[in-house]
Parts: sequence; structure tokens; C-alpha cells
Amino acid sequence: MNLLGKTITQLKLLLEKKEVSAEELFSYFSKRTESFDSELNCYLTTVPFEKNESEGLLTGIPLAVKDNFCTNGVRTTASAKVLDQFVPPYDATVISKLKSAGAHILGKTNMDAWAHGSSTETSDYGPTHNPWDTTRAPGGSSGGSAAAVSAYLSPAAIGSETAGSIRQPASWTGVVGLKPTYGRVSRYGVIAMGSSLDCPGPLTLNTEDSALILQVLAGKDPQDATSSEVPVDNYIQAMKQPRKMVIGVADEYFEGIDEGVKERIMSALKVFESQGHTIKKVKLISPKYAISVYTILQRAEVSSNLARYDGIRYGNDRTFFGTEAKRRTMLGTYTLSYGYYDAFYKKAQKVRTMIIEDFKRVFQEVDVIAAPTTPITALKLGEFEKYPFFGEMMDVLNEPGAVSGIPAINVPCGFDTNNLPVGLQFMGNYFEEGTLLNLSYQFEKETEFFGVIKEGLARYSNRHPREGGDPV
Repeated sequence: MNLLGKTITQLKLLLEKKEVSAEELFSYFSKRTESFDSELNCYLTTVPFEKNESEGLLTGIPLAVKDNFCTNGVRTTASAKVLDQFVPPYDATVISKLKSAGAHILGKTNMDAWAHGSSTETSDYGPTHNPWDTTRAPGGSSGGSAAAVSAYLSPAAIGSETAGSIRQPASWTGVVGLKPTYGRVSRYGVIAMGSSLDCPGPLTLNTEDSALILQVLAGKDPQDATSSEVPVDNYIQAMKQPRKMVIGVADEYFEGIDEGVKERIMSALKVFESQGHTIKKVKLISPKYAISVYTILQRAEVSSNLARYDGIRYGNDRTFFGTEAKRRTMLGTYTLSYGYYDAFYKKAQKVRTMIIEDFKRVFQEVDVIAAPTTPITALKLGEFEKYPFFGEMMDVLNEPGAVSGIPAINVPCGFDTNNLPVGLQFMGNYFEEGTLLNLSYQFEKETEFFGVIKEGLARYSNRHPREGGDPV
């Protein structure tokens, strides 16, 4: 049976018809990982199949999980040698919800160490390679999860985003990446980077799978005080309702972006007009101001969160910290220090409030804001070393949505002149994930993402890079 490229929805149907068993499905992806991961480095830890008697929306479905989610009895490193042999005694809420829904964990995926980065090159275990061109980065920090889905080493994966770490790698590897509203999904058991920013979310091959996973993960968690009590929508139902929307487009999000990226976004906007949606020009605070806000707030929170890793209670001592972790800790400590708190941290919080209010104003006029996900497509490995603030530059179009806490989704919308995927993002009002999924679903049905998903799977079919048949 040819399983290549089948979505979660399609795999569920095969499982229900008993045309494949959960163990056979797990074995299929494990064997693909054995065949291809030596050149991609998506996984840090793989796990054997374990029976899961729970039944739910994901019964029998294997999934990959970013290595900053605690997994009971399975090594969890956040790609940092400080936690090289750390084995948590409990599951993160995201993991327990996946298991309760019947899912199986394939393994833990590579990431930038502590999620500090936008290319998965700061990992202490080596970089992940982009399946579209293995000389290029997959983006980050959820690069291992994104690449695993793009190369079909997992039908979907869980990532986390602080400033673009789901959307940006989704864009660079040509998959769908959903960042929920801050607080929509519990952070309990996630190794924290920026506690007021971190958002777990799915990376998938289509819109429906993102809706399905969000349905499982969303909701109030008594173990996370920042999780929201706002009722959870029926995302599958919301996704499929016929809707015409007002789509906002801000010139500020097109300043300085690559011409090839701009052309693809403009072509996508024409699709929406042909579907009967209204494109409306809006004015927003320039994304460049979010860079300073994010840099100050995130470094401050990093310095606090990394303070617990002293080698006394668990893990290795501080000599194992990488360069990026040290740099961010020092900057964060500086901004929180006496005499600088008001000048930097407090001022950044004020500008953050201005960005939040700016989005609220625009969402009174439009349903969704459309923009490029990244200013350029995937860069060559090693490029990040040229820029001290590489992550902020690559995430500049994602950071306003991150610091404000609104939901956003990346969808593939074609290729640039190097035949690399281009990402289009939709940003929505708070807890309007259903609206984003609806527009993504309409776009997918109309365009099939301009063939990006299909071509990506063909590049990493069972016959590439080695000739041969199905690894099952």
C-alpha cells in the first residue's frame, strides 16, 4: 500500500477500515526515518511503538514532537547539552492530550537550542537540513518538526512559537503551520523560552489536519494559569462554513521583502478576489518596531527562565550553555538590571501595548490580515552566523503577531525563482482560529497551495535519495 503523503484524515480512514494497523503505520514512518534522517537530522530521539488504548480524534496516528515538550520516560533536551540526559517524570499537557486522543509519539525533533534561533543551527546536536535543498536551513526554532512533515517522516508534528518558530519554518519547508492565540493551548510542561510569548501549535500537510490537532490541544488547563477559559470552537465545522471575508493588506508588511516573495503573495491575493473576498488596504505599525520590543522582552524572560539550569537539581552545569544562550542571558539580565529597567523593559511593554491596540483597531475593519510570512525564502546553512540578530530579521513579519498574542497561520503559496517554497500568512483576531482555518481551507481547495505540498512530497518520495520501493 502506498501511504506516501496521506494526511491524518486519510490515514484515519484507513485505520477505521482496518486496511492498516496502528503498529504498521508507526513502522512505516519509523522506516522512512531510518532511510532519510541521516541526511536531514530531524529527530534527536526516536521511540519504539507502544500500545495506546485511548480512543479519540487521533486514534492510531503517529506524530513527531519538538524536543522542548516534556515526555514521561523519554529524553527531552531542548537541543541543549545542558539537558543531554534529562528524562522527565511527567508529560506536558500537550503530550497527555495527544495520547488521550489516541496518538502515538514517533520521537522528539531537533530545534534551536532552548528555541533560541530561526534556523535550527544553534542546536547542540547539529543543524537540521531543509528537504527542499539540504544545503539550506529549514528555519526555526521548530525546524526539525517542519522538515519531518515536509519529508513525510511524520504525517504531522507539534512545534512551538515565540516569535515565528512555527510559521517561519513552515514557510521555508512548504507546509502549513498554525500559531494559536496565546493561552489557547497549555504551556504546562513546555521548556520555557519567553513565558509571555510561547505558543504550542501544529505543523501539517493540509488545513484540516491543523484544525483536527488544534481541536485536541485547545482548552483551559488547570496546571497553566495563562491558559484561557474562552470556549473552544468546533474548528472542523468553522473551517468548512461558506464565508466571504474582508482581508486586510498593509503596505508596512511589504517593505524590504524579496521581489519573488512579493509576486507570489500578490498572486494569492488575486485568488481571494476571484473567490469574492474583499481586499482592503489597512495601515499598521511597521513590523520593524516589534523587533526591538521582542528582543528586549524575550531576552529578559530568557534570563529568568534559564536561571533554573544550574546543574544542581538536574542537567549539566552552566559550562554546557552555548554561545546564543549566554548572549541572550546577558542581554536579558542587563535590561532588567537597576537603572535600565525603566529605560528598556518598561518602555518595551508600553510599545507592546501599542501594537496590541493597533491590531484591535484594524480588526474592527477586517476579518483577517494577509501578509508574507518571511521576507525571503530559505537561506543557505551558515548564513545565520553573519547576523547577531538573525532570528529577529527572519521573523520580522511574525513578531508583531507574536508580541500581541493573536493567532496566525502560514500556508504555502508557490515558489520563488530558486524553486523554494514561499509562505503566505493570515493573522486573525484573538481566538479566531476558526476564521484563519476557514480562509486557509478555501485557499487550499482553490489552489492546492500551487502544488507546493505535492512537489515537496515528490522530492522526498520513497525513491529519493535511494532507489527502491516503499520502506514498509
